[in-house]
Amino acid sequence: MERLIIKIKEEPYWMAFFVFSAVVLALVIFKTFPPMLDSAMDYEMFFWFLLVGFVAQTIDGALGMAYGVSSNSILLGIGIPPATASAWVHFAQVFTSLASGFSHWKLGNVKWHLAKKILIPGVCGAIIGAIFLSNVDGDAIKPFIAVYLFVMGCIILSKVIKYKKKTVKKQDKSLPYLASVGGFADAIGGGGWGPIVNSTLLGKGHIPRYAIGTGNFVEIFVSLASASTFVFFVKDLSLAPVLGLILGGVIAAPFAAYICKKLNPKILLVMVGVLIIFLSIRTFYLSL
Repeated sequence: MERLIIKIKEEPYWMAFFVFSAVVLALVIFKTFPPMLDSAMDYEMFFWFLLVGFVAQTIDGALGMAYGVSSNSILLGIGIPPATASAWVHFAQVFTSLASGFSHWKLGNVKWHLAKKILIPGVCGAIIGAIFLSNVDGDAIKPFIAVYLFVMGCIILSKVIKYKKKTVKKQDKSLPYLASVGGFADAIGGGGWGPIVNSTLLGKGHIPRYAIGTGNFVEIFVSLASASTFVFFVKDLSLAPVLGLILGGVIAAPFAAYICKKLNPKILLVMVGVLIIFLSIRTFYLSL
């Protein structure tokens, strides 16, 4: 906590952003949870989404990516409309990414100057993506999202291949554009920030702990931007799927850390990539 206080004193920018984000989060919770609590709880749906959240967070916790892509692929595969699926995923991901992002911060895995470069562009891209997805026909865009998820699956599979270490450029002007694309794609695809942004940071030569830690920290605010935007457009937020995704992710966190320690990352990458590719092909086929 002392490190955070020092950082805030050094850069009031972060204090302003933290306060603003806290206010937005409070408004989102106030606007969404009371109406959801008034509705009857579908316990069968809750347990199914608890499983989805558990599996997705296990994958994400072990690999540092793919929570949104994995869970959104499953939701689209069972027939949930794209905007609704992405809204459910991002609302849950606000809470799961909070735990992940602040854990990385406490371990010293966050590079603040790097986070500052990708924060605002990522948030803006997420807002634009959420607005776009909320105002298009779900059936019309579902094939394109399926193709996007297919590409994400291929990107994840490509992580199995080792790349030569690169030298990090001190002045990388492409980072804001990368974050904008990552935020936009994350919103319309229900996930993709990790596979796009974290993977590219790794490819640019950033130390893995800093690339993943900084990307996951910024993902808190990207998910919040998407969720707060979807709140104004998507009306069918129900308690069972959202609560299931949140609790499933929280329960999975310690198991994900254990799996990450014990299982070969290449095996996990192959399993996740194949799963997402299979689900994306299925979604594309069903949408034709």
